[in-house]
Amino acid sequence: MSKLSTHVLDTAGGRPAAGVAVVLWVADGDGWRELARTTTNADGRTDVPLLSGDAVRPGRYRLTFAAGDYFRRLGVELPEPPFVDVVTLDFGLAEAGGHYHVPLLVSPWSWSTYRGS
Repeated sequence: MSKLSTHVLDTAGGRPAAGVAVVLWVADGDGWRELARTTTNADGRTDVPLLSGDAVRPGRYRLTFAAGDYFRRLGVELPEPPFVDVVTLDFGLAEAGGHYHVPLLVSPWSWSTYRGS
C-alpha cells in the first residue's frame, strides 16, 4: 500500500523524539492547505501514516515539526528565540502509489532529513 510516513530522532539525546507536534500541508493554488495534524509517539513515529492509499498523490508537500517545544518540554536551555524552533521541510512526491518516508534528525542546533525507506 502506498503511504507517506515520518519519524523524529533526537540526535542530541540519542533517542526517539516523543511528543513532537507534526503538521502535513499540501500546496494548492492559494498557498498551503493543512492535510493532517498529529504527535509522535514514544518511538518518535506517528501512530498512522500521514497519507495512505489513493491520498498519496504527486505534488508539493510541507511538513512542520515543533522541535523547539519538544526541547523546552525536556528542560533543555534554549536561547530566545531558539536556533531551531519549527522545522519546515518542503518536498515533492513525483509518483502516485509510492512509499515515502521522511525522517527528521534534530538537535537544538541542527537538523537533517532524507528520503527513507
